[in-house]
Amino acid sequence: MLARARARLDRLPPQDAYAAQRDGAVLVDIRPAAQRAEHGEIPGALVIERNVLEWRFDPRSDARLPIADRFDLQVIVVCQEGYTSSLAADALQTIGLHRATDLAGGYAAWQAAALPTVRVDLPNVSSS
Repeated sequence: MLARARARLDRLPPQDAYAAQRDGAVLVDIRPAAQRAEHGEIPGALVIERNVLEWRFDPRSDARLPIADRFDLQVIVVCQEGYTSSLAADALQTIGLHRATDLAGGYAAWQAAALPTVRVDLPNVSSS
């Protein structure tokens, strides 16, 4: 399933995702709060829970985000290691967002590339 999803995506390495974000692409962090608290976040990334991702980005949805008003929106999904994000980006493509993709290697690769990150203090978050 992962290989099939990735075959549809033009996955971006960290430097390319960073450049795309600077050019207007929407980075979407789908990691749970515990991972964001432990590892940090990407400045400017939208935090959207994985279980509502499709509703928030489908231009036809009454629950969509204001930014999700067209099918050609460039969305780059981020998870911790780049596995869940591939499946999520594939789901976004299935609903019609043909420019949806993910960050190859996830947040860990972004951090290893020494790209900007911020630490967050999320109250009452545990990684259990």
